[in-house]
Amino acid sequence: MRRILIGLSGAIAMLLGTVNAFADDGFGIGVRLGHVNLDATGSEVEGGESTSKSISRSFPMGSIFAEFTKGAFTIGIDHVPFKANVSGSTLTRTDTETSGAHGATIVATSVTQNQAAQARILDHNTYYVEMGSKAYVKAGYTKITVETQESLGTGSTYGDADLNGILVGLGVKGDWGNHGFYKIEGTYTDYDTLNVTSGVARAGVSTNNKISADLDTVAANILMGYKF
Repeated sequence: MRRILIGLSGAIAMLLGTVNAFADDGFGIGVRLGHVNLDATGSEVEGGESTSKSISRSFPMGSIFAEFTKGAFTIGIDHVPFKANVSGSTLTRTDTETSGAHGATIVATSVTQNQAAQARILDHNTYYVEMGSKAYVKAGYTKITVETQESLGTGSTYGDADLNGILVGLGVKGDWGNHGFYKIEGTYTDYDTLNVTSGVARAGVSTNNKISADLDTVAANILMGYKF
């Protein structure tokens, strides 16, 4: 799938690369302001039981970037210096577990456990290439860290995980002033599937609960930069 996306991006770039170049060759830096829509679908396997949930949320996100342009070809890196929660609020639920001792008399006990879960994205870096002049196609490789934040009545804990992703996009760009430039673009990023396993719970018992999640984002971006 990744090879197909990259191949399509290269083919479109050949079609768009015939327009006039927008800027001189050289190094540029700038800022990006994006409106991001994140879709996440996740499932948890706990004690043989599986639950799943899907969420979608939109939020603004800014970043800084640095790039080098040679003709119609640009390479660069984009860094998001902020953290973003996957969900707009902490997800909670209350579980009641019942157990009994069988004998002459049945004695039943129930334990209520409050479960709270959240995750956030940080260390978001994208390495990208652009091909085209005033109109361009974009392809990139993204690396992020997903930080799990949970407070589980079982005592289970989940570790953090690093994810990779593939970005594709289309945009237009132009000059303003003597050294300034702008870009307007739309991008889609498909991240690898997140897989994490719970650690040791209370009393040293290993739970081996598993969480899997799939993250995708669509973003509309405005970029403003300065050329050297």
